[in-house]
Amino acid sequence: MFKPKISKEEVNTLPVILFDGQITIVDDLSKVHEAITTLNQQKIVGIDTETKPSFKKGMLHKVALLQISTADHCFLFRLNMIPFPKELGDFLSDASIKKIGLALKDDFAALNKHHTFKPDNIVDLQSIVKNYGILELGLQKIFAIVFNQKISKSQRLTNWESQVLTDQQQRYAATDAWAVLIIYKALMKEKKLTKKDIDLLIMQINEASNSRLQAVENNITQ
Repeated sequence: MFKPKISKEEVNTLPVILFDGQITIVDDLSKVHEAITTLNQQKIVGIDTETKPSFKKGMLHKVALLQISTADHCFLFRLNMIPFPKELGDFLSDASIKKIGLALKDDFAALNKHHTFKPDNIVDLQSIVKNYGILELGLQKIFAIVFNQKISKSQRLTNWESQVLTDQQQRYAATDAWAVLIIYKALMKEKKLTKKDIDLLIMQINEASNSRLQAVENNITQ
């Protein structure tokens, strides 16, 4: 069984891993068909998005990048540089191909601002990890629990609308889409916990947390 929680300090001690497979940038409509043809041959893929960060209150940007990854090949669709392709919307709506992600409701709401489509056969890791004893919701912590490795978040607040994405940006973006895919595959090899097991686990975690808080309060009052 996986450990239910992990601290930020524990994560930071782990070795960093990056996606080391092939990366294809789709920044022209002429490249879309070949990319989708390859992806249509898959039974399951990982997906993620990146958006240019906003440092002004009330200013929001559209999704700049959609990453779709197989186990060894990630496609980066630069949606700030090309119109949202209908083929891409059809792929995301294809019920025969499973798409794995994290916090997908937000991703798809943002993507629908580019192009209206109805995603199908979607699995959000946040909705299933608890069934395997994991009580974290962030990608970095879930990955650390499952693989005992760290995925870097150093590029998260970089400019995803830059004319050219750096190699670091490309690897970071690809890693996130690949990571959700391999997490899902790892979980599918494990036995699900029963509801009783999950409830007991949550109770134990809450009791441990309360005990730590009580110890801190006692130290303060002494």
